Formats: sequence, structure tokens, C-alpha cells
Amino acid sequence: MTPKTYRKKPVEIQAMRWDGTAEGASLIIDWVLANGGTATYLCANVERCAANDHDSPHWVAIETLEGRMCASLGDFVIQGVKGEFYPCKPDVFQKSYELVEEQ
Repeated sequence: MTPKTYRKKPVEIQAMRWDGTAEGASLIIDWVLANGGTATYLCANVERCAANDHDSPHWVAIETLEGRMCASLGDFVIQGVKGEFYPCKPDVFQKSYELVEEQ
């Protein structure tokens, strides 16, 4: 048996890019929750955040079909064709998707 060549079917998805801010995380989390998903905002060091030390890394944690995955600054959060949510690195997103329409 020899390998065959396949092309990914064109599908349209919805996505939001996280700008790294708490406000941006809140918009993404609200979108995920409103569409049946589960997402939370995580801080690497809660004590530093409480002291307003803003250099502590943060993530948007999303429950995916494969378990919890975290979106970092600049990552896209995608709602897939079955309504599932997952993060996607910017370079992979740019290679896989193009903008359909401005909203």
C-alpha cells in the first residue's frame, strides 16, 4: 500500500486572538462559556499578581476534547466544527486559516 495525497476540506471556524490582557481573557472566556465550553484565567504566581507585579505569566485555560490546554499571549482560541474550543499558536493559525470577513 502506498500513501495517498489528501487536501484538508475548507471549513469556516470562529476564533479570537488573546492580547495578553485580563480584559481580553475575559472576552474570550465569556465567549467560550456562552457557547458551552469551559475556560478560566490562570496566573503563574498569585502572590505576585496580588502585589500588582504584572510580569507574572498568565494563561487562558480551556477544557478541550484532549484535556486542559492553555492559550498564551498572542495565541488564538478556536471554536471548531463540532463546537469544541482549543488554543492555536499564531504560526499554525496563519498557515491554516484566512479571514473570511471583518466583523
